Amino acid sequence: MEHIRTTDFTTGSIPRHLIAFATPMFIGNLLQAAYNTVDSIWVGRFLGPQALASVSVGFPIIFGLIALVTGLTMATTTLVSQYYGAKRHDMVSAAISNGLTLLTVMGVIMAVAGYTLRWPLLRVLRAPEDIIDAAAGYLGVYALGFAPSFVYNVASSILRGLGDSRSPLRFLAFATVTNIILDPIMIFGLGPIPRMEVAGAAWATVISQVFAAALALSYMVRRLGIGTRLKDLVRLDWDLTRLTVKIGLPAGAQQTLVSLGMMVIMSTVNQFGSVAVAGSGVGSRLQQFGHMPAFSVGLAVTALVGQNLGAGRQERVSQVVKWGILLACSITGALTLIVQAFPAKVLSLFTTDAEVLAAGTVFLRWVSLGFVPFAAMFALTGVLRGAGDTLPTFFITLGSLWLIRVPLARALARTSLGVEGVWIAMTTGPFVGLLLSYAYYRSGRWKQKAIVSRRPDSGAAGDFAVDDIL
Repeated sequence: MEHIRTTDFTTGSIPRHLIAFATPMFIGNLLQAAYNTVDSIWVGRFLGPQALASVSVGFPIIFGLIALVTGLTMATTTLVSQYYGAKRHDMVSAAISNGLTLLTVMGVIMAVAGYTLRWPLLRVLRAPEDIIDAAAGYLGVYALGFAPSFVYNVASSILRGLGDSRSPLRFLAFATVTNIILDPIMIFGLGPIPRMEVAGAAWATVISQVFAAALALSYMVRRLGIGTRLKDLVRLDWDLTRLTVKIGLPAGAQQTLVSLGMMVIMSTVNQFGSVAVAGSGVGSRLQQFGHMPAFSVGLAVTALVGQNLGAGRQERVSQVVKWGILLACSITGALTLIVQAFPAKVLSLFTTDAEVLAAGTVFLRWVSLGFVPFAAMFALTGVLRGAGDTLPTFFITLGSLWLIRVPLARALARTSLGVEGVWIAMTTGPFVGLLLSYAYYRSGRWKQKAIVSRRPDSGAAGDFAVDDIL
């Protein structure tokens, strides 16, 4: 049986650990953004603004359908990292098997829900009539890829909990290249493959997700030995499932609140027509790049905090937070300056339509002001996720999004500001979220929420043969 390289974050340089662990995830997020963005580039530049809007209008629905499951993948990282930090290798094994089973089941459920509910959801969002048919076609195909997408994501969360952020990057790189190759073939047709336009972009994504999931499972079989315990992958450990849900439900509910809030905001934007929808759609694609440092460093903080709390090394956590905020905000600040200086240049990757470029420029100039506070907030909430204390982030989101951003967006949209008022309201969320996150972090209550602790007879960390624990 081969060995898997893991990383012990409970000793050594914290900034070095953060940079080494976050860098592959940052590159992976770039690939993920490219993976999602390629569809918009092909559709926007070659099929026109309406086709671009038909892809963009479904983003909040897709995010909403996967939001709850996102919390379960975060919970899997928390459990694996804390059990590994505590040297509970028997429980690492159980968390791996249970996570794969649970997320596969949820992927099938969400695929069925996405396919069957796409029309009513688009109606609820008040999707413009001139794009709703194409949007429904795109959503219906995209939903079919939820199950393989969840398998890839839970495998990545397991490996991150073990300190391995490089293997998921390899899987994603292959899927991104596959998507780039398939997009023009599926959109415009080639040989026996018919021209499918917007739906073809969705098919290219789904096929790429299947490849990523296959690579992840193959790696898990070879390196983690799960093929020798296949029976564990077809039954759930109910105790671990309850613990995963306990940790993941608040985080998933938080993501659901975000997605529902974005649906409400998108329904407001939709009233301004397909140009506003397309402008916000391409702007949102670029907004992903501004959030990447936050996501990458925040997940690194989660893994480092999880292992150190599991090992009883609470004194290292404050240093993790300090370096995490510094790293995330430095990179994000540079990206903010670029977006503020050259918004139209970067938007022109997606479209040459003057109206869409103008709408997207206004969007980017406002929302990019929230990049740095969002980065600091996500680093702070990474501590809470690492501790397994995910309920406060739910209430932080409730306050910053639903009590401030959503009502403010609807109110300002009715003024002379129009759709620009929506973008102004969206900028307020990260600032409020940062203040609330910092207040809770300073309270120190999260320190008592660690799920496991290191056993006195635990050995040293390092490489381990996973068939010793499976």
